[in-house]
Amino acid sequence: MAKAKDNPNYKVIAENRRARHDYAIEDDLECGVALTGSEVKSLRTAKANIAESYAAVENGELWLVNSYIAPYDRAMFSHEERRRRKLLVNRKELSRLWTETQRKGMTLVPLVLSINHKGIAKLKIGIAKGKKIHDKRATEARRDWDRQKQRLLRQNG
Repeated sequence: MAKAKDNPNYKVIAENRRARHDYAIEDDLECGVALTGSEVKSLRTAKANIAESYAAVENGELWLVNSYIAPYDRAMFSHEERRRRKLLVNRKELSRLWTETQRKGMTLVPLVLSINHKGIAKLKIGIAKGKKIHDKRATEARRDWDRQKQRLLRQNG
């Protein structure tokens, strides 16, 4: 991704925080999103949600399904709020994503929707495997122990 801290034009539109809790993210990929004019205007006002959405490879194309972009009030021709949006990746990445999902049973989860320093909408997709309940508990226990270690180090050191 573009360096968010260095660049004043980088803007996070929507973030899927639940994804890191529900899935074990193994790899991620940044891709472009094919949008209409009113969708871009609405994104610039940060009115979007990718929490319940997912990505899928269908007929040799990558699609973002069930993402929400609020309608833009001042648009002459508005867009459909939950339409399927095409994601733009090169052919090599698309074949790798297809292999991961079809053969290895992975899931494509959107992580961050942002506008980069050039003003182009980008979506960061995570290649993930679903966590079981005991995996979630183990992750939470590890996080609590790390916090407790840091607290002890601050007090004693």
